[in-house]
Amino acid sequence: MKTILIIDDEKSIRDAVKMILNYEKYEVELAEDGPKGFAILDNPENRIDAVLLDVKMPGMDGIEVLQTIKSRHTDLPIIMISGHGTIETAVEATKLGAFDFLTKPLDRDKLLVTLRNALDHKILTAEIETIRQKLEGKDNILGESQKLKEILSLIERIAPTDTRVLITGENGTGKELVAKAIHRFSKRSAKTMVEVNCAAIPHDLIESELFGHEKGSFTGATAQRIGKFEQADGGTIFLDEIGDMSLAAQAKVLRVLEEGKIERVGGNRLISVDVRVIVATNKNLIEEIKKGNFREDLYHRLNVIPIHVPPLRERRDDIPVLTKSFVDDICTRYGITPKKFSERALNYLKGLEYSGNIRELRNIVERLIILTPGNTVEVEMLEPTGLTKGTATDDIIATSKTYQEFKDRSEAAFIKRMLEIHNWNISKTAEAMDIERSNLYTKMKKYGMERKE
Repeated sequence: MKTILIIDDEKSIRDAVKMILNYEKYEVELAEDGPKGFAILDNPENRIDAVLLDVKMPGMDGIEVLQTIKSRHTDLPIIMISGHGTIETAVEATKLGAFDFLTKPLDRDKLLVTLRNALDHKILTAEIETIRQKLEGKDNILGESQKLKEILSLIERIAPTDTRVLITGENGTGKELVAKAIHRFSKRSAKTMVEVNCAAIPHDLIESELFGHEKGSFTGATAQRIGKFEQADGGTIFLDEIGDMSLAAQAKVLRVLEEGKIERVGGNRLISVDVRVIVATNKNLIEEIKKGNFREDLYHRLNVIPIHVPPLRERRDDIPVLTKSFVDDICTRYGITPKKFSERALNYLKGLEYSGNIRELRNIVERLIILTPGNTVEVEMLEPTGLTKGTATDDIIATSKTYQEFKDRSEAAFIKRMLEIHNWNISKTAEAMDIERSNLYTKMKKYGMERKE
């Protein structure tokens, strides 16, 4: 069932249009002005499929509200309505992204046809975007490290099957990209992949979100709702952060895996669903089982093909490739003149610890691209930001893949420490290290270290 938001300051108009839409089996939300409409749209529990928006309203007028909504919900179709319609207003609204423009008094048939066209257009736009992403390779997993190549090889082997996959790894490592890649190369790729972040949904709502509910099944259930498993029928469902799912919901997911059927909250019939299940978590599920937070039988049902996504500090060779991709995307998105990172700056980036993994790297790159006045990000731009390189010996041992990498990172840590001890006085540092000044300068350049004044 589609939900339509009506934003109009006239109660009689809101009530009349709601009556028409309810009769046509639409769910309706009402708002008397822009701010109340924003509150409904920004509530993650609401799923609005289209907006009917009045042009003339006190406070923020419809054009201002249109601009704000489009800045937050770019794909949401908005139909403008006005009792004082002019060609100029209609043209302005269309340029700002409105789907269509209707004049009051509203013609019932024209309203319903326009609304149906807007909803069909939204579906078509989503399908085109899915095709475009496949053609352009958006959401591709980038990198050249051996660990990443092993993951890509595994994805290639398992994607054509319907086997269940458990993806593990720290926050920000790219678990969602792995799930998308599996779906993209599967036999179900023509169908949708429905994503659910289990950690973002309150425990008392997770069952309704996953399996849907019948009208009147609980307080606030004013209409029937189709759950995520039904939405994913024929395709893939991706349950992210499944370690945060309630035990009650886990029991129902187990039933779906065993029987291929779901039951809506408050319902009394089983509904067959054909869904491939991919899950991800940043938790150690074995430990969660011991604590009584996760069902062992569900774990074994899910853990058919385990994929562990390593943290970025264990795949430092991928940092230059990721950085270039982020730079290109950020410059294009913000209309910034193309920029690049110097070799020394890239070396510096490769030495950071990245507790936030790829997400942290992207944030760093975006900040530097925006703040750097020239076309090249130099190492001097990184050092004042407070970004620090890890120097713990245990960490260097644990994350170095080759003896040469271990030697280089250990040497870099030692040189940096000596420079700090001697307040970055090159002569005193070189003397203390018993090496030539020129040799010290060479090593500092190699590791992206800059002499401090």
